[in-house]
Amino acid sequence: MASANTFRSAPAARHGLARTLSKLGVCSRTEAAAWISAGRVSVDGRVVKNVEFPVVRGLHRIAVDGNEIGQSLRHYLALNKPRGLVTTAKDEQGRDTVYRCFDGAGLGWIAPVGRLDKASEGLLLFSNDPEWAASITDPETGPLKTYHVQVDCIPDAALLTGLSTGVVVDGAPLGASSVTMLRHGEKNAWLEIVLDEGRNRQIRRLLAAFDIGVLRLIRVAIGGLVLGELPKGQWRSLSPEEAAALSPIPSSSS
Repeated sequence: MASANTFRSAPAARHGLARTLSKLGVCSRTEAAAWISAGRVSVDGRVVKNVEFPVVRGLHRIAVDGNEIGQSLRHYLALNKPRGLVTTAKDEQGRDTVYRCFDGAGLGWIAPVGRLDKASEGLLLFSNDPEWAASITDPETGPLKTYHVQVDCIPDAALLTGLSTGVVVDGAPLGASSVTMLRHGEKNAWLEIVLDEGRNRQIRRLLAAFDIGVLRLIRVAIGGLVLGELPKGQWRSLSPEEAAALSPIPSSSS
């Protein structure tokens, strides 16, 4: 006969309070920590100021400013980022940010999944699911990112090979999974550059190492998700199938 312990269920997972608020899609972990330290968060009716206070989702009642928090609706969004917007929630220099594109949408807290610099444009993902977002940006497991880049020269075959092979800049290797010519005119060309990771300004730094200037840089695909005909400055929700295809973590996990 099996012992009673055989059928004992595993203990529910406990996580720190700040991490739990982030996982619920309420805010970022940094924001959660600030709320907790300010005494705005309670657990089972008692104010808690310890960001690592252990809680079990679904068992403990968590409230912010007296309003009980439930499981937030998960958002998986694609934006066609216009040139000239910075990818941040608040900019110290007062520049327009990508959040301007979501004005009036009532989505609550969402965060960019990866970044595009101010001068770059194209496909940018947003979500309030931190685990899904982390899997997209993970250089080991994340999907390939495809860019169309207009440059101020017409690279020959040797230069294209050199770009793919890459160089070492400031002690760090810079390269691309592939670089191909899309088309060219008399003085400039469009390249398709595919990256398997997205370091800060990686394409611009790689091209600069070969004395190539960037005229336009557009991200056109992340994995199998393409920018398509989404108008500039507009966004759309991903289908459950699109969100799941981008991430090895099931979209229902949280």
